[in-house]
Amino acid sequence: MKRPTAARSIGELGPYDRVASPSARGSSHDLGEETLAKNLEEVLQGADNIVKYLRNMQSGPYVYPGVPPEYTNWRDEQQSWQKTCVLYNQSYHMADLALEGPDALKLLTKLGVNTFNNFRVDTAKQFVPCTPDGYVIGDVILFHLAEMSFDLVGRIPVLNWVRYHAETGGYNVKAALDDRSAARPDPFNRKSYRFQIQGPNAVKVMEKATGKPAPELKFFHMTSVSIAGKAVKALRHGMAGQAGYELFGPYADYQAVHSALVKAGEEFGLKLCGGRAYSTNTLESAWIPSPLPAIYTGEALKPYRQWLGADSYEAKASVGGSYASDRIEDYYLTPWDLGYGFMVKFDHDFIGRPALEKMAKGPHRKKVTLALDTADVLKAIGSQLEHGDRTKFIEFPSAVYSMHPYDLVKGNGKPVGLSTWIGYSSNERCMLTLAILDAEWAEAGKRVTLVWGEENGGTTKPVVERHKQVEINATVSPAPYVEVARKQYAGGGGWRAV
Repeated sequence: MKRPTAARSIGELGPYDRVASPSARGSSHDLGEETLAKNLEEVLQGADNIVKYLRNMQSGPYVYPGVPPEYTNWRDEQQSWQKTCVLYNQSYHMADLALEGPDALKLLTKLGVNTFNNFRVDTAKQFVPCTPDGYVIGDVILFHLAEMSFDLVGRIPVLNWVRYHAETGGYNVKAALDDRSAARPDPFNRKSYRFQIQGPNAVKVMEKATGKPAPELKFFHMTSVSIAGKAVKALRHGMAGQAGYELFGPYADYQAVHSALVKAGEEFGLKLCGGRAYSTNTLESAWIPSPLPAIYTGEALKPYRQWLGADSYEAKASVGGSYASDRIEDYYLTPWDLGYGFMVKFDHDFIGRPALEKMAKGPHRKKVTLALDTADVLKAIGSQLEHGDRTKFIEFPSAVYSMHPYDLVKGNGKPVGLSTWIGYSSNERCMLTLAILDAEWAEAGKRVTLVWGEENGGTTKPVVERHKQVEINATVSPAPYVEVARKQYAGGGGWRAV
């Protein structure tokens, strides 16, 4: 049985790609024992504590390879998705899983909490699978390309989960993984390119590139267009709250299509988006990119952990931040935590349904944005310019320093939730975090504090310097934070519910 393999060394892919070898610094487990482990289950059995193991994992933040950190500067690149137009190059940092066969839809229906009623060819949906206990494994975009043909695009935990069930569940289906560039020996030999044109001028750029009126599509519906003489699939989509198109096709057509889009965008203020700005667009649209896959415990999931390799993503996932519990279960998230409660539909049988039926009754935490007080942020930054104790360095524009960030949020000095993504928006002139709070603290205008930095001077991750924890005051704000994103992109229905 074929298992996922480890990400190789990827420092050569760009100066912003920071992933260290597990042996670069000491960790909480015996590296000799880890070398002998054959699968994730054996790795975890050799760890003193799962949380300690993941919090001291040596890998840094999620990598965005294949593009430079900045094409111009990240401030202007951020501004372009609100003011003019941006071209995101998503060809390298996400994995693709092609799923084909008579049982493909049957398998997806068994795994997804979403409804599959009227899931037609040339539509897409946000696909959310859960464990038997009702906790989220992750989310990806699911494309219905043709009868019995689907593509799942996103981070690897969901794709691994689908592959496992495709291989072990007795389904008449073929699953073919095209892994992200950072996890393959041939980084730029992808099967497909994937671009996004987003922003107020996105429609104008599409019309110039195609020589025709922009296709009139509902959100998450697809059609075919021609760009530079190449057949291109176009999905109506949105990132950072702005409407636009996701474009994909054979990788052999990459250069022709990319060049045509750049040329078409010249008169409309199009900017190319580098890795630094790309990692922050979610702060404005409020999509949480990095829920920890809830697969590290539970007897029912033991066979899955035995299927996952000792060098799989799940075995190397780093957790960082001020939220520190000894129980890995405290890091698991529900669909309601992530704002996906409206997607859970009990119109089909799926893994986790009984648990989610109980959870549906509530209470639920709520996803919000925290706007950090500028004075407190500046004080934390100022400690870097003074002798003595300093706070954890706040990187701009993304301050995330692990693959799965979890920071503690307090209300009146007591824990009321956690923050899962943090960074700076030049558009809003504010440091923002995406947070999950107890319902009574999730009202806009409430005042809370974010605990910044790790306990006891920090874990052993190479990206963590010795530092002191500080509390930063914040105002609870809507998610999405940007008004246009709330009106056009989010909401408990519409295109995200298809």
